[in-house]
Amino acid sequence: MIPELKRELEHQHYKVVGDHSAVKLCFWLRKSMRDSGVCYKQKFYGIESHRCMQMTPWIICNQSCLYCWRVIEKTKVKVQKIDNTEEIIEGCIHGQRQLISGFKGFSGVNLKKWKEAQNPNNAAISLIGEPTLYPKLSQLIEEFHKRGFSTFLVTNGQFPEALGKITEPTNLYISLDAPDKDSYKRIDIPSLHDFWERLNKSLELMPSFSCRKVIRLTLVKGRNMHSPEKYAKLIEKSGADFVEAKGYVHVGESQKRLPRDTMPTHEEVKAFAESISKHSGYRYRDEQKESRVVLLAK
Repeated sequence: MIPELKRELEHQHYKVVGDHSAVKLCFWLRKSMRDSGVCYKQKFYGIESHRCMQMTPWIICNQSCLYCWRVIEKTKVKVQKIDNTEEIIEGCIHGQRQLISGFKGFSGVNLKKWKEAQNPNNAAISLIGEPTLYPKLSQLIEEFHKRGFSTFLVTNGQFPEALGKITEPTNLYISLDAPDKDSYKRIDIPSLHDFWERLNKSLELMPSFSCRKVIRLTLVKGRNMHSPEKYAKLIEKSGADFVEAKGYVHVGESQKRLPRDTMPTHEEVKAFAESISKHSGYRYRDEQKESRVVLLAK
């Protein structure tokens, strides 16, 4: 990894692993260790927030999504060497332990949870970049599973050829950021000319997976919160088990690209999720107001 990018990521509290991987503490992991809240993934799917490891095997992304809080403009780099899966996993676990080491002395920290957090058991493969670009993704998922981890893989669906070959994770997420081609181009700024066809191919592949399948909607007010009937059609095509309608949060690098008033309220997110429900076979299942997220299920 080039020194400038490494410094930038470390300044933002990432632990860089090898040439193209990284780990970073989730906001909810820190909250959970203080017994002051848990991630919606714990509420919806039973994943313990304090034992979840937010990581990426590939910092580079092929898109420049307006809502992304990450330093995407600075990660358009060329990888010189492909790291192996064991090095990535060991490096991420070690990095996470370093990141939580100081919490032991903080007031209000649950020491039982802090000790358990030393040995994470869920890998959220979603931190930064596009994981399906990592050539050894299947081996990575398999190695995590051998170590007793569950795996949540989040992809933008731009590489159906890779998606069709991977070992199944515990949760497969496909991000669906717009209901039509023009809106998608404006909000995700894809680099591939056939981006819409690629996304639809990935949605068509989703029913072939036997793992838990989730469509992730990141809703940006005034940009992609329209045409719920079109979203519904795409979601039905995917055969997903769940839909997470989540409001955009005006944080990080996204503040340079979007105004604050594009951040919807939880009530607006819930209303839009209900509009999708009316046009589909998906119904309200749960919600978490703190994360501005609503869960729909078949």
